[in-house]
Amino acid sequence: MSRKIRVAAAQVGAVHKDAIKSETVKRLITLLQEAASHRIQLVVFPEATLTTFFPRHLFTSQEELDNYFEHGADISQSPDVKPLFLEADKLSIDFVLGYAERTPEGTGYNTCVYYSASSKQVISKYRKIHLPGTVEPFADPEAVNQLEKRYFTPGDLGFKAFRAPGLVSDAVKKADVKPGEPAVGKGDPILGMMICNDRRWPEAWRTYALQGAELLVFGYNTGGNMAHLWGSKPMSPEAAQQEALFHSRLVQQANSYMNACFSISAARCGLDDGKYDLIGGSSICSPEGHVVAEAKGTGDELVWAEVDLGDCRQGKEKTFDFGRHRRVEAYGLIVERTGVEEVALL
Repeated sequence: MSRKIRVAAAQVGAVHKDAIKSETVKRLITLLQEAASHRIQLVVFPEATLTTFFPRHLFTSQEELDNYFEHGADISQSPDVKPLFLEADKLSIDFVLGYAERTPEGTGYNTCVYYSASSKQVISKYRKIHLPGTVEPFADPEAVNQLEKRYFTPGDLGFKAFRAPGLVSDAVKKADVKPGEPAVGKGDPILGMMICNDRRWPEAWRTYALQGAELLVFGYNTGGNMAHLWGSKPMSPEAAQQEALFHSRLVQQANSYMNACFSISAARCGLDDGKYDLIGGSSICSPEGHVVAEAKGTGDELVWAEVDLGDCRQGKEKTFDFGRHRRVEAYGLIVERTGVEEVALL
């Protein structure tokens, strides 16, 4: 069954430390308007889209730190961000938005939400689970820090797939299905959300795939040269950037294939404050692991394609038919053990 939708990654270029949030939102609205000109139905914005990637900085003032967070239970009512939601309603475009969330209890999360234009509300929220980096800054003053473990708490919402209404006009609904009638691969699209480092962990992809996910979406802020964080061998800044791009493409393409799903990645990229290099590479991948569309630069850019979710069926029903081929009795160690324990010495 053909189920075509038009999707896009809205790549966002440099956002400096002193950027005004409302001005950044205007850039997002411009990308949304460009998407409308291509009849796009779903736009994916990056991780922590609204500000510079502040976890690279050590803040001693709680007030200054809190300026980078969104406060309140409903992001759509944020004074700075509300215009984006209103524009999405006007253009009838769904979108995914990443931002720093501060709960009423004071907990910080690296969060993204899915806004459904047809429902006129946020229908799903995800909080980043795999937080990279350190709590304390590196001793080397020249190092680029990654302090997500200092500012955020690991997400508590799990990897919950969901259906997005209004994207496929002839999607089969629960009320339409007669007892015993097959409806797999015929309903509203099944999506899952991740954020940045989550994309490197196959457990996240597989958890979504076990719920029938057909489209996984994620934004990221990935440094082009973060040797202190990665512990990588010495290399030039250019080589380090290419290595980071290679790994970003690798995990997206491989996991799209191994889970028979489309994926959309959206980068926050460019040279923040003229110093901090973030890779681009926003892309759309097919269930066969092919790059369907990819960003050409490191500025604001819309990367879009028309995809047919029906293409997921080949992998889900043949090579990666989980019900026939998975052997869960052999996988116990994956959930029983967190860290590595080497096999005993000979």
